[in-house]
Amino acid sequence: MVRRNPLREKRERKVLEKKEQVELKVRDLKPNSRWFTITVKVLKLNEEKTVLSRKDGNQHRVAEALVGDETGTILMSLWDDDIDKVKDLVGSTIKLQNGFVSLYRGSMRLGLGRFGSIEEAEEDISEVDETVNVSERRFESRGPPRYRRSRF
Repeated sequence: MVRRNPLREKRERKVLEKKEQVELKVRDLKPNSRWFTITVKVLKLNEEKTVLSRKDGNQHRVAEALVGDETGTILMSLWDDDIDKVKDLVGSTIKLQNGFVSLYRGSMRLGLGRFGSIEEAEEDISEVDETVNVSERRFESRGPPRYRRSRF
């Protein structure tokens, strides 16, 4: 069971309100980019999988969507209810607020934070540059090495 701390959530909301949202394009995304807004077209939604969370021990649905704009494309990780939101918007333009970029196996992934949101955009992206996929670039993790316990 995950405990909620109302005071911590209130502080986090204040930080979120203070941070100025930067509007980015796909070409501007870098590993560990945070707190930005991006407008992209949903090109494809891959098959969803069920995974077991290490944090809360519950099962969650996860899927990847290929999204992009006139500067390139990127894979976007979607969890649980966000999959259902994007499923109906394939071929449409969406606006992500409070997005972040993470590395998954050395590859950039677009994601939504706890306070992130997805909504259908007012403007439409007519052409997407599918020749540049920033998720195909490989990066090395710069953090300290993580050690896993042996099962033996």
